[in-house]
Amino acid sequence: MRRTDKEITDEKIIHDIISRSAICRLGLVQDGAVYVVPVNYAYEDGFIYIHSASEGKKIDIIRRNPQVSFEIEYFGEIVKGEIACMWGMKYRSVMGTGTIAFIVDHDSKKGGLNLLMKKYSGGGKPDYDPAALEKVLLLKLRIESMTGKQSGEWDKEG
Repeated sequence: MRRTDKEITDEKIIHDIISRSAICRLGLVQDGAVYVVPVNYAYEDGFIYIHSASEGKKIDIIRRNPQVSFEIEYFGEIVKGEIACMWGMKYRSVMGTGTIAFIVDHDSKKGGLNLLMKKYSGGGKPDYDPAALEKVLLLKLRIESMTGKQSGEWDKEG
């Protein structure tokens, strides 16, 4: 990272950013062309779980090339300045790379979906319609590398 003064090295803060943020952007590559797509996700033990339809451009690309990059940011605020070039942004972000696998086993799929439901709904173990569960695809991104970056003043609690 060029700006080491902005680098986040504390693993706890990096994991907190991943856990608290709402959107993950996946960077995919097909035939030399880059495709970036925002996804809902949940995080646990070095893996990012992604709910997806079973077909579409994202899935077609991943089937051909499961190596991906990802970006997650925890937005703070715009910092106003006296003149245009003195404005800034308070934020924290995590970028990384990994490999995506398709989860097809029903129990594993439910486990990942439970993480997503807990993150976005705030609780409980939901019931799943078996027909709907069959149609849903769960992607499991194994994080291979990641770095954290921040700008602005942050206290230890974030």
